[in-house]
Amino acid sequence: MKILENSDKEHPYKEDEFSIFADQDADDGYSLTLSIENIHCASCVQRVEKALKEHKEVLSARVNMSTERLTYSWKGAQSFGDFLANKVIDLGYGLKPFGNSIEGNSKDQEKTLLRCLAVAGFAMGNLMMISIGLWSEEVEFMGVATQDFLHWISVIIALPAIIYSGRPFFFSSLNALKKRHTNMDVPISLAIILASMMSLFETINHGEHIYFDSAVMLLFFLLIGRYLDIRAKGKAKESAKALLAKLHGTATVLMDSKRHNVPIRDIKEGMTILVAPGESIPVDGVVFKGISEVDMSLITGETIPNLVNKGDAVFAGTINIASAFQLTASKASQESLLGEIVALMERSERSKSRFVRIADKAASIYTPSVHIIALLTFLGWLVFDQTWQLALLNAVTVLIITCPCALGLAVPVAQVLAGSRLFKSGILLKSGDALEKLAGIDTVILDKTGTLTLGKPELIEKGYNESQLQIAASLAVNSRHPLSQAISMAYSGELLGVNNVEEFPGFGVQAFVGDKEVRLGRRQWCGNENNQETDEIELWLSINNEKICFKFIDVLRKDAKNTVQYFQNIGYKVTLLSGDSNKIVSNIAKKVGIADYYGEASPIDKCEYIEKLKKKGSKILMVGDGLNDAPSLSLADVSISPSSAIDITQNTADIVFQGKVLRPIIKTIVVAKKAKKIIIENFMIAICYNMIAIPLAVFGYVTPLIAAIAMSSSSLVVILNSFRLNSKGIE
Repeated sequence: MKILENSDKEHPYKEDEFSIFADQDADDGYSLTLSIENIHCASCVQRVEKALKEHKEVLSARVNMSTERLTYSWKGAQSFGDFLANKVIDLGYGLKPFGNSIEGNSKDQEKTLLRCLAVAGFAMGNLMMISIGLWSEEVEFMGVATQDFLHWISVIIALPAIIYSGRPFFFSSLNALKKRHTNMDVPISLAIILASMMSLFETINHGEHIYFDSAVMLLFFLLIGRYLDIRAKGKAKESAKALLAKLHGTATVLMDSKRHNVPIRDIKEGMTILVAPGESIPVDGVVFKGISEVDMSLITGETIPNLVNKGDAVFAGTINIASAFQLTASKASQESLLGEIVALMERSERSKSRFVRIADKAASIYTPSVHIIALLTFLGWLVFDQTWQLALLNAVTVLIITCPCALGLAVPVAQVLAGSRLFKSGILLKSGDALEKLAGIDTVILDKTGTLTLGKPELIEKGYNESQLQIAASLAVNSRHPLSQAISMAYSGELLGVNNVEEFPGFGVQAFVGDKEVRLGRRQWCGNENNQETDEIELWLSINNEKICFKFIDVLRKDAKNTVQYFQNIGYKVTLLSGDSNKIVSNIAKKVGIADYYGEASPIDKCEYIEKLKKKGSKILMVGDGLNDAPSLSLADVSISPSSAIDITQNTADIVFQGKVLRPIIKTIVVAKKAKKIIIENFMIAICYNMIAIPLAVFGYVTPLIAAIAMSSSSLVVILNSFRLNSKGIE
């Protein structure tokens, strides 16, 4: 069985071992995420995706150049994933299971590039000193022997440096040509080799001009650009790398009164785990013994530690910062919230935004176009000047200056940095084009329960006595209704024994306490015929003919009013759409300052309202809980959901955040608008650069050295412009 090779060394994964890492999807298909090597430009992305999509079994294929990640899904046998992986390998790209060497490979590349950069820098400094002598005004008084001597010194310095420092480009080009295609390194390598060979030819034949300084400086600036590109990709992969690191390692498991170090991947539901201060919690679980404080910022984005006690839920990846405690694992490590978050991040990368599709299309047209322009440049100069050296030099200059690096980096770097910025604040993107759509909205529709309010009603302490609360709590423990759970939470005493418990969905709970029939539920169902509508949330207790009302408040999120005002201040139309009674909805709307509100809206009513607005041309953001509002969340242009950690993967929203405030919505909108602005700026930089650079190169106003500097500078400007998304001003 053949061992796969990358450009540097063998790796231990055999051809038929990729598919074992595939995940089975809900539609009986499979999806696989792999680390991909030697991806340098948008043309590489296009080539890989096109090769995979040629097969009818492939449902999707997506290469993320910034994170060097390939994700594809297919119908059919699981082993078909290996066949597809080999198709990519045949194109000259290395593949590894994602996560196995996510950090090591980047570090190795950085070290190699730094060594090459150091050698090129040393050679460039010495060659420039020689060039000063060769190009100075006194050169006409220099003897031929002296000039030849300086030329040969340049040969001795330049050729070893070019051979060593040019390896990243030469190996990549050779690999591509072996697979009968080209990449951006082919014209670069050609330019360096031709400039060096022409200079050697001139040296041997006692010529006047050599270009070793240009060739080495070209290498130097290209290596700077390549190194910065690798660092930017490393920055983009930090979030995924940090998450994956938390899924590996060992944990202290208590078995038979002894401590055992067990790999996290081997932890099963029900195991008891000891978590020491400062340690990362290895799996989701429930505190079994002890009290501590846990840093939940990975999950919620909030920096204030949470106090946890016996019975409280804790999640994998969060940090114990106070004292040791024991927890009982509630899920295996692979099924933990952290594992699900990683899966969500990977899923969001499978879809392309409109900007990515535009960039990919432009790159597919751009690359063959510049090769044609370079050929025409060579022929034109050959016809009008009749000097093949100059014609070839100008053609190579065109190839160098038109490398589509800036175009290829325009979108992915900005998108990945935006997603990473939001993730650090506890905001998860579940759709690849969510930010692009969010930047264009003009209407916000808000749900009430769980959105403007916390969705956790609290019992008001009036209108009942302790005995009545005890009876109500004894029935409430048999129901999962939020109001029943609020009664259960409010009573801490001993419960009564109840018989013949029966729950009637939509009405309430019925049981017998002794010989008394007791009901807990809706007003009419409990025998109260007064249908007067109230703006309070209530639950009734019926004990024979006695009727007791329990009243609740659903606490507003503390920044609900400020969030609504922010939407209104930036020109959004804001609507409150809820299934609660008109009085309750009206009361909440007045508190937060919403003039347009509708109560008693069913899921169908909400969808019809959204459809009506969309027909008028509105771009809608729907904010609601991801479970109850699934149809309207799906129908809106983009959706955001405040979600508890428990239901995060069930949520149908495009964007999910956690915590008790709505500020993350504002931050997401700000980042989305900024990301869109930066992406457009990056496109304009790439377009303007090419509009200026191509004519200058075609008409011979640019040397290979200047072309290399210009090309690297354009890529650097795009990368640095994208890093503005990390500025502290975006809050």
